[in-house]
Amino acid sequence: MIFSSLLVKMSTDEDNDSKFMRKAKENPFVPLGMAGFFAIVGYRLMKMKNRGDTKMSVHLIHMRVAAQGFVVGAMTVGVLYSMYKEYYVKPREEQKALAEK
Repeated sequence: MIFSSLLVKMSTDEDNDSKFMRKAKENPFVPLGMAGFFAIVGYRLMKMKNRGDTKMSVHLIHMRVAAQGFVVGAMTVGVLYSMYKEYYVKPREEQKALAEK
């Protein structure tokens, strides 16, 4: 009984992994935003020793704003890219297909 529930859990995890990979292929800017977020947070945490006279709270607020700004920027670029594909590239392909017939 325990083995079967473990097997079901493992198959569910694989489904989630494949779902994440499918979503990442559809919109590659989401993983890029996540990677940028973690890179900025990691960098700012390493630089915390050399923050000078800046208060800890101000340093953390700047880190949060920079990381969130990167994520919002990546999401904005992703939306603009998907709009470009949907409203510019797709109609042109449809027009070419109609012209060839």
